[in-house]
Amino acid sequence: MSSRPLPKLINLVRGWPAPSLLASDLLSSAAQRVLSDPAILVPALQYGPDPGYQPLRESLAQWLGRHYGVKPDAERICISGGASQNLACILQSFTDPAFTRAVWMVAPCYHLACDIFKDSGFEGRLRAFPEDEEGVDLEALEESIRKLEEEQGKARDTTYKNPGKFRKHYRHVIYVVPTCANPSGKTMSLARRTGLVKLARKYDALIVCDDVYDCLQWPVGGDLRPPSEWPPEMKLPRLCDIDLAMGQAKDDPRGFGYAASNGSFSKMVGPGIRTGWVEGSPAFAFGLAQTGSTKSGGSPSQLCAAMMAQLIASGELENYLEKTVRPALQKRHMLMMDAIYKYLLPLGVSVRESGLLGAKIYGGYFVWLTLNGGVSARVVADKALREENLIVGSGDMFQVHGDEERLSFDNAIRLTYSWELEEDIVEGVRRLGDVLRKVKENPADWEQSAHRERDDVINFK
Repeated sequence: MSSRPLPKLINLVRGWPAPSLLASDLLSSAAQRVLSDPAILVPALQYGPDPGYQPLRESLAQWLGRHYGVKPDAERICISGGASQNLACILQSFTDPAFTRAVWMVAPCYHLACDIFKDSGFEGRLRAFPEDEEGVDLEALEESIRKLEEEQGKARDTTYKNPGKFRKHYRHVIYVVPTCANPSGKTMSLARRTGLVKLARKYDALIVCDDVYDCLQWPVGGDLRPPSEWPPEMKLPRLCDIDLAMGQAKDDPRGFGYAASNGSFSKMVGPGIRTGWVEGSPAFAFGLAQTGSTKSGGSPSQLCAAMMAQLIASGELENYLEKTVRPALQKRHMLMMDAIYKYLLPLGVSVRESGLLGAKIYGGYFVWLTLNGGVSARVVADKALREENLIVGSGDMFQVHGDEERLSFDNAIRLTYSWELEEDIVEGVRRLGDVLRKVKENPADWEQSAHRERDDVINFK
């Protein structure tokens, strides 16, 4: 290892918004309005109703209905404490570790969701399924579900929990990030979205969709336009809307549906707001509001929900996304891609240029690199940290816990362009190119480092 002083630390793993993208001024103004009006501050500071702060449910319904072209319905929405907290509540209310067969996760996956599933009793039952250029591989997923059903038969038809009359237990859970996926950056095509909903209905599966990047998209190499002028491929229907449009299934007499949209304000204004929502059928939203922790403590994030209701109703949030967040992310993505073309493509690295196959759009926070020629991403990531003070996400971080052998990603690296300074994004990619060149020249010298534990980086979003 070189004896030269290490350069400045650059972290291209951390999936956080840069400090410049935290909406402090907006939140300060909203907080002052909420706390200066007794008609707002009293309900905002009290325990909230189980489904959440009603003005936020209504403003969200109007905004999301306009964005996706669906009829606004506040009864489809339940306010949450953010996407991660809400995933845990969904599992508490709509799964049973004895009855629910498995959790199916598209791989590469959002790795931190794995522990949420394990905490809900699904240790050893997280199953990986692949994706291709168009999104989820429906044939592979259905074949795996069918085989599991044949193996288990009715052996798991007993339950530990009683769902009561307002909830149900699903036989399977399917977890996906349909738009601007973390980590791959892919956006699932309309055909695959429709096919996935049909598959869920066939096997009594609940699709949990992290729809946290839908409003953070832009044209590749084009001018930004307001969402009202977005082309259809930038406003693909959510799976919960596709499910609703299909009508109530005959095997679903209470109308819970088979898809839930998990939304969050974390990437819009700041993760510390800890406020989000779920949208599904009215029965599903009401059932989720019956989760024990919600019934006891009231709707989560009541004060922050009141602030977000102000920002949505006034149009300030949409304007902030249009004028500040999307332009900044588009520029950051462009800088990273230009650096990848300059420093990595000549070394045989391949990268996805558009999130949606056949379209020139991108979004979210992440770029997924494929290393060709048998180079180990774990080796590259280890050398980058030790010699260049550069943190990158090796592909093995994003394998499904407990099912790593099914789909391996030691040939891939995830980079994040949302966190570091713009100049450090470029510098980080340049350093990665230097590391990759050295590893390709002497791979044996670094092979043993691939097995070293790197727990210091795996917990970044």
